[in-house]
Amino acid sequence: MQDVLSMLNTVKRPRLLMRAARIGAQDYRRTAHLSRLLGYGNLPRHGAALMKLMEIESELNAQRKAKESAYSLLRHIDIMIAIVGEAHILRSTRSIVSN
Repeated sequence: MQDVLSMLNTVKRPRLLMRAARIGAQDYRRTAHLSRLLGYGNLPRHGAALMKLMEIESELNAQRKAKESAYSLLRHIDIMIAIVGEAHILRSTRSIVSN
């Protein structure tokens, strides 16, 4: 089974959506963002949070492609910001552990 970061590398999304997510991720604050997106309570570990965010994003992307009226671009960007932010934190912690 692929690890979560490898799975992220295979995800293809529109350039503008990814650019907005990268810019937004510069101000990513895990506690504030994840609580709002995943619900309040104990925050999951980085890998578990990424998996949940990827599930939500997959549903949003399906809505985007189907041009459903329920699709929210702002929510999609918010989720993508959290994915990019969590991936950055996970990569950082993995590089510290491996050194």
